[in-house]
Amino acid sequence: MNIFEAVKALALYSEREGLIEKEDIIFSINQVCQALKLEAFEDCEIAEIPELEEILKTILDYAVSNNLCEDSVVYRDLFDTKIMGLLTPRPSLVIREFNEKYKESPKAATEYYYHLARKSDYIREYRIKNDIKWITKTEYGDIDITINLSKPEKDPKAIAAALKMKQSAYPKCQLCKENEGYMGRVNHPARQNHRIIPIDLCGEDFFLQYSPYVYYNEHCIVFNSEHIPMVINKSAFEKLLAFVDLFPHYFVGSNADLPIVGGSILTHEHFQGGGYEFAMAKAPVETEFTFNGFEDVNAGIVKWPMSVIRLSGDNSARIAGLADKILSAWRGYTDEEAFIYAETDGEPHNTITPIARKRNGKFELDLVLRNNITTEECPLGFYHPHPEYHHIKKENIGLIEVMGLAVLPSRLKEEISVLADAMVNGKDITADERIAKHAEWAEMIMSKREINSDNCVDVLKDEIGIVFTSILEQCGVYKRNETGKAQFIRFMESVK
Repeated sequence: MNIFEAVKALALYSEREGLIEKEDIIFSINQVCQALKLEAFEDCEIAEIPELEEILKTILDYAVSNNLCEDSVVYRDLFDTKIMGLLTPRPSLVIREFNEKYKESPKAATEYYYHLARKSDYIREYRIKNDIKWITKTEYGDIDITINLSKPEKDPKAIAAALKMKQSAYPKCQLCKENEGYMGRVNHPARQNHRIIPIDLCGEDFFLQYSPYVYYNEHCIVFNSEHIPMVINKSAFEKLLAFVDLFPHYFVGSNADLPIVGGSILTHEHFQGGGYEFAMAKAPVETEFTFNGFEDVNAGIVKWPMSVIRLSGDNSARIAGLADKILSAWRGYTDEEAFIYAETDGEPHNTITPIARKRNGKFELDLVLRNNITTEECPLGFYHPHPEYHHIKKENIGLIEVMGLAVLPSRLKEEISVLADAMVNGKDITADERIAKHAEWAEMIMSKREINSDNCVDVLKDEIGIVFTSILEQCGVYKRNETGKAQFIRFMESVK
């Protein structure tokens, strides 16, 4: 495929996927030619439209060979996003179409919008498909495990260029509304093909978008129009419940508002949601409980490795009100026997990770109790992956993991393969720096399970799922035993 065939194929692809209309084809070809500094276009026949990845590769290779773009993943991403931005409908058109579809149904609106995000290459589907995913069966249900490979690592050249760049405060972060259409730079992704949908949550201006690195189906982000910090309070509960009222086919949740137990971006208020049912949502209430004054709200402890209170009912205002009482009680709650401290040396430790959904017409709000205290043995957090599991996951347990989807580091792809080979062939695991950290774990696995060349990788994946489940149990502030249950109920009884 030559450059002219690629340009025409891109225009035809864009028409087929609804990015442009038939009447826009010549205009779009000329726009792309201008970006490629092609003074003329040679028309050609396209018998079959190739995959978008192939089309863009041809265009990027041409740009590199003609000194329009440097040959590295960061610069190529900047350039092909610029190209796709020329073919993505303007924000006003996207919003208008979304609102028209919403009149049909909320699901029709999000289906249109998700299609646009994928076909405009804002979500790079050809990278997402490289993610490694599997399910581990546990006593808590089917836990989702993923090794995310869709987010490209920066190359040394781009890192060096970023260090030399003047620091910019525009956009303030990757969630800000100013990202829509932004050209990007080596230390900030291009977003010319990014479109956001304005929504009202309890009288506040928010926007809906999809995550470019989707961890699950229709992984969306709901963010405040203003760059204000994350906070968990009654207003946050009300906004989560308002969102699922607008989009009852989606769940939505918030990372906690403290370091260690919070998300990666605590500086900008945002929620995450989507069209996926996590294991935690399927988990049943195992111990029912009635809060005084809120007899109309069903409540109880969820059968889950972390410490979760589920509230449900018809009245979202009553659920938010009770959630606020639970949060207020938890913020100031100390139970030395359970190693729960509201604060040490003036630093607050208690907060909540909330998740909202609608089920059978009723509102549901899960409140996951979190605490970010550190100890000498666990300097990264006591209710955090403990050091013995850092060879699998060392990073924070945020909203997505709380619900039962492990997001594991990309290094594990190679390490699983190398470790399986070493285990099957009796190699010295400690001698290979890539897998030495797994040696004790591998020895434990071989002592309890029969392995061979056919099953070793699957065994390792299964054991990774078991490790992740154990990590979630470590992150639960109350242990999954009778003592922990009594301590949990003691807290719930303290809520006034």
